[in-house]
Amino acid sequence: MADPRPRIDPGDARPADESASLPAGPPTAGGRRGASSSAAPRPGASAVGRPETAQVRAAAGRARRARNRRSGNRLDRPSIAEAESLGLPLLHRIHPFAKLGAALVPMIAVFFVGGFAIPAGLVAVAVLALLFGSAMRWPQRVLLVLGFPLLALVLSVTLGIWIDPAEVAGTPPIVSIGDWHFRVGAWERGLETSSRLVAIVALALFSGSTTAGGDFVRALVQQLRVPYRFGYAGLAAFRFVPRFRLELGIIRQAHRARGISFGRGPWGWAKRQLSSLVPLLAAALRHSDRVALSMDARGFGYRPYRTERHPIRFRPCDAAFLAVMLLLFAAVFVAGVLLGLA
Repeated sequence: MADPRPRIDPGDARPADESASLPAGPPTAGGRRGASSSAAPRPGASAVGRPETAQVRAAAGRARRARNRRSGNRLDRPSIAEAESLGLPLLHRIHPFAKLGAALVPMIAVFFVGGFAIPAGLVAVAVLALLFGSAMRWPQRVLLVLGFPLLALVLSVTLGIWIDPAEVAGTPPIVSIGDWHFRVGAWERGLETSSRLVAIVALALFSGSTTAGGDFVRALVQQLRVPYRFGYAGLAAFRFVPRFRLELGIIRQAHRARGISFGRGPWGWAKRQLSSLVPLLAAALRHSDRVALSMDARGFGYRPYRTERHPIRFRPCDAAFLAVMLLLFAAVFVAGVLLGLA
């Protein structure tokens, strides 16, 4: 007579009644149903016991590349909620006003100091924050590190040329062409001006490169009480740019699919741009009509206030970030003044 009790795998630690209530699984290698899951390999484990398979690594690589493309797009940056779900670095998850306040104060203060040491320190702090706090790819990181010094050097020469030679006549010349001399004093003054300009650009990049346009507009409406009619009109304008870029790509794909050739060289490039102008204008008008109808259907402008689907809150971590960054920038100013570099 057959045993009526359920057959339990020896490796299964569940009691008999719990195992009996489980649905019958597919036949195992031994021909039994309802075998324990402990006999099956762990998810992500290979046949030889390695912690992950090549498929898992490939999927993780694809997700990482997709995340980099998503966060590195200048016209479609991830919002705070998307950055938190994607696990992006710190700067992507900070409130827009915290980053703006941390950059705006040193931007104003840099006009009241002399020399180039303090602006260079501000650039260094901003670049380090971007390197460790944003999801930049390696080419962008290299360009960021090398671009600011090269920009300051080029601007120092181009601005130093316009310095009055009589004011720097006592300094030694760097380059002499006939009766014209480019002197050290002119270059130093050009370097002071160029370092301020580069510091402003670096601080603007620090506050804006990781801020989504939608988050900034929502913060204006929710925190600064800007009328939502202006705020959401600006938000719609932000969305127009990537939409037009998508439409332009579709138009060019249609040209290639129909075998339309515009030739090579500057004339071919000009014909290609002009041929896309009329379809792009038609697509822009069509998209504008759709946006207007959508806003009317949602009662846009019916009342002086609206409920928010995506609230933007100024959290304690945002206040801490603002305080830490202001302390770092203040330390740069204090060190420059104490060392006599201002």
